[in-house]
Amino acid sequence: MVKAGNLEINFIDTGCGIPEENLSKLFDPFFSTKENGTGLGLSIAYGIIKAHKGDIKVKSEEGKETTFTIILPYE
Repeated sequence: MVKAGNLEINFIDTGCGIPEENLSKLFDPFFSTKENGTGLGLSIAYGIIKAHKGDIKVKSEEGKETTFTIILPYE
């Protein structure tokens, strides 16, 4: 969706949601709740998005769903 000069992309996961105490750490390098995870995926995605002058936001309802919104400048 294009809004006010920005491209907005939403990814919705209807899994188990993310606990509130983890939301502030999601984009930290090496943060993972998975035993075999590296914790680099979201950190790398965050860096790429920021390098393109964009933003990424997350909204989660534990036990229900999580929505990641990527906002990139669009000309």
